[in-house]
Amino acid sequence: MFFASDNSGPAHPSVLEAIAKANEGYTFGYGNDDLTRDVADQIRTLFEAPEAAVYLVPTGTAANALALSILCQPFDTVFCSDRAHIHEDECNAPEFYTGGAKLTLVPGGDRMTPERLRTAIEGEENRGVHGPQRGAVSITNVAEIGNVYTLAEMKALCDIAKGFDMPVHLDGARFAQACAALDCSPAEMSWKLGIDVAVFGGTKNGLMGVEAVVIFDPKLAYQFELRRKRGGHLFSKHRYLAAQMQAYLADDLWLDLARRANSSAARLYAGLQDNGVTVLTQAPANVIFFELALGQHKALMAAGANYYLMGDENGSDDTIVTGRLVCDWSIGHAGVDAFLAELNRLT
Repeated sequence: MFFASDNSGPAHPSVLEAIAKANEGYTFGYGNDDLTRDVADQIRTLFEAPEAAVYLVPTGTAANALALSILCQPFDTVFCSDRAHIHEDECNAPEFYTGGAKLTLVPGGDRMTPERLRTAIEGEENRGVHGPQRGAVSITNVAEIGNVYTLAEMKALCDIAKGFDMPVHLDGARFAQACAALDCSPAEMSWKLGIDVAVFGGTKNGLMGVEAVVIFDPKLAYQFELRRKRGGHLFSKHRYLAAQMQAYLADDLWLDLARRANSSAARLYAGLQDNGVTVLTQAPANVIFFELALGQHKALMAAGANYYLMGDENGSDDTIVTGRLVCDWSIGHAGVDAFLAELNRLT
C-alpha cells in the first residue's frame, strides 16, 4: 500500500535490462554515442517533430530549469500557477539557472485559466526598466494537485502567451500519464498547441532517472547544450541515460506504464467516493488529494498505508487533514484494494 510517490516505485525490469546491455564494451561519452542519437531520433518521431532538438538530463528539476533558461533573460519573469512544481518544489532552481528570472504566480490553484493568466501578464512589463519583463509561460500537465488540463485548456493558455509574443514551456514530469488520460499523442499535447519546449518525463513512470527535453525550435539547441554543461547536467557516461529512454520508448512502454498507473488511480478514486471521502482532485490521472480526519489517517498508516499528509500532523484526531495518494505503474489493483479495504473498515 505504497502511495507516497511515483518516484518511490521500482524501475521497470526492461529498463534494468537495457542498462545492463548498454554496459557492454566501450563507446564515446557525453552523448556522442549511437544509442543517444538513435533515442533522439525516436523521440523526434514520437513527437512528429523531425527538426526538434532532444536532450537527456537526469532529473526533472534540471529539465525544467534548463528549459526555462533558454526561453528567458535574467530580467524576465516566468508566469506559472501558484501551485506549480517549479515554484513549490524546485528550491528556486529556475531562478538560479535563468540567472535571476523571477516567477510570477497566477492564482487559482494548480490549473491556470486564460483570464487569470492574461491579467497576470498585463500586470507586468509596464514599469519599463523598473520591473521584470515578460519572459515565458510554464504549464504543468499533469498539474500539481493531480488534475489534468484538457487540450482545449492548454491551447487557450498557449494562445494567450502567443498574443504577448511569449514562449511556452511544458513541465511534463507526468507527461505520459497526461497523454494516457487525454488519449492524445505527444504532438497533440505539445507543439500542435503552441508549446515551444516540452519535458518528456520518465523518472516518475518506471525509469531510474532520466527526462528528455524536447526543443521544437532548433535555433535554441546549442544554447541548451552550453547551459546543460555549465550547469553540471551533461553526463559523461551518457549511454546509461539513453539506455533507459530506449527501453521506455520500445513498444510504447511509456504509455503502457502510464495507463497502468492511471487505471489504479481510477479504481482508487472510485473507492474513495464510494466510502464518502471528500476528494479534492477534480480530474485525476495518477495523483489524488483527499481529506480525512487525522485519526483516520493514522489508522490507515498503522495498517501499512504509506502516503504524505499536507497539513498539521500534530492536531487532534478530529482535525481534517489533506492526504496525497500517488499510484505508480507497479502498485496494481491489489495494492489499491488493500487500501480501500482498510478505509472501508474505518468509514
